[in-house]
Amino acid sequence: MMHTRSSPRFELLGLRDRLIMDPVHGGIALSEIEVAIIDHPLFQRLRYICQNDILSLVFPGATHSRFLHSIGTMHVGHRIFSQLLENALAERVKQHGQAYDLSESQLGALHFFTQIVRLACLLHDCGHSSFSHQFSRAESIHKLFADGKAVKTLWKGIDTTKLFGRPPEKIVHEHFSVRCAMAIFQDSLPASADFTMDDVLCLMETTAIQPSEAFMAATAAIWPVLTGDAEGTLSSQDALDDAARHLIETLGLVVSGEFDADRADYMLRDGFHSSVTIGGFNIDHLLKNLHIGWDSKANWMGFAVTGNGLGALEDFVYSRYQMYRKVYGHKTSQGFDLILKHAINEVMADSEVSDFVYDCLTDIQEFRHLTDNYFWEQFRRFARTNPNSWSERIINRRRLKHLRTVQDADAETLKTLSRTLEDELGIEAGNGVLHCTLKARFSKIGSGYREIRVLNKRTGTYSDITHQSDFFSKFRDVSITHFYREP
Repeated sequence: MMHTRSSPRFELLGLRDRLIMDPVHGGIALSEIEVAIIDHPLFQRLRYICQNDILSLVFPGATHSRFLHSIGTMHVGHRIFSQLLENALAERVKQHGQAYDLSESQLGALHFFTQIVRLACLLHDCGHSSFSHQFSRAESIHKLFADGKAVKTLWKGIDTTKLFGRPPEKIVHEHFSVRCAMAIFQDSLPASADFTMDDVLCLMETTAIQPSEAFMAATAAIWPVLTGDAEGTLSSQDALDDAARHLIETLGLVVSGEFDADRADYMLRDGFHSSVTIGGFNIDHLLKNLHIGWDSKANWMGFAVTGNGLGALEDFVYSRYQMYRKVYGHKTSQGFDLILKHAINEVMADSEVSDFVYDCLTDIQEFRHLTDNYFWEQFRRFARTNPNSWSERIINRRRLKHLRTVQDADAETLKTLSRTLEDELGIEAGNGVLHCTLKARFSKIGSGYREIRVLNKRTGTYSDITHQSDFFSKFRDVSITHFYREP
């Protein structure tokens, strides 16, 4: 039997159409469909969106883009999914002996899920606007994101109930990612593809999409491989529907979960480009000990880590904790983020700018023009005639004077501290002290957490992760507030 380079067997072997060189992961192979998606203008705009907004003003090497991060996330997502499959196949061989082999339908199902996992990871961040997360935190932009008319205009002609269950009341960047992905697929997905747009979208954040017939057929074929349940256990439609729901949720964890491709890539990438070592962790050891867990009695499916891999997962969470504390939450970086938000509000007061931004946020074809570069030019234009403006400060990297840092302070405590600092500086109350707060969730793992459990390979049983490690109880949601002297 002849196999073309686009056949499932060849793509499962990693034989693809193009190779892109990445400074973090090395060579990343791309399929023909992935190349078409990456070449789309809505994806190409990510070249001009910095991964860490303006972190490079503090860590000069951190100029890397959302474009490379998205491709790196696809690569890591493939690594995660491939290792989950490898570990599942190893268990099936142990269960059935060396005679265990995959049928043609199962090979096709592996190819199907490999494609949609890779593409969901590739497109997970394609909806980020200028300056990534900081953009929507500017008051002028936040109002646009919450504008009901803007929401309806963005989704005009699209039944959002099929995407999200109910119409969105406001815009979040995950919605833009879904909207961008839809536009990209409409232009780039060939009719010969063995998956649909919805098969990819159902793995992305915020969506509640019903799986296609192709997804259901692939689920039925791959279920015995992933779970060890004998073929025929999905004979009823209800059982198949339940299995598909489990697979959507579990494969969704590869895209967005406690340990996912997004976080794994940005920690390695941000640490590399920021020239810090605290973002590193042993991804190879963690993946080798990561399994798809299935407990038929409890009707639970998720990630399962063995005792040998628990330490690697702890390292991952701790590295993320350190990145937030030492890099993302750095006092100078947060000060520049504060300046950035004021500068955005400053230039948005110009109707020409605000009209352009509104058009970009409500018309997906115009969205391709909304990049960091556009705002940098607006800052420069404003700074030329306003020498004491926020725009001038960010263009010339004039940082705010840092006064104090506190953690987990409530609103009243922050007001009191502001007054205290004003008294110390001898300035008028309510005029002279600024503060910004970084709210960070370092880990969702806690009592009752179900997405990841610990697998006892000897007994084949699962236990809550907090029963096996008290490490995760040391982490909680925190807020870090920095105070600055107003210029």
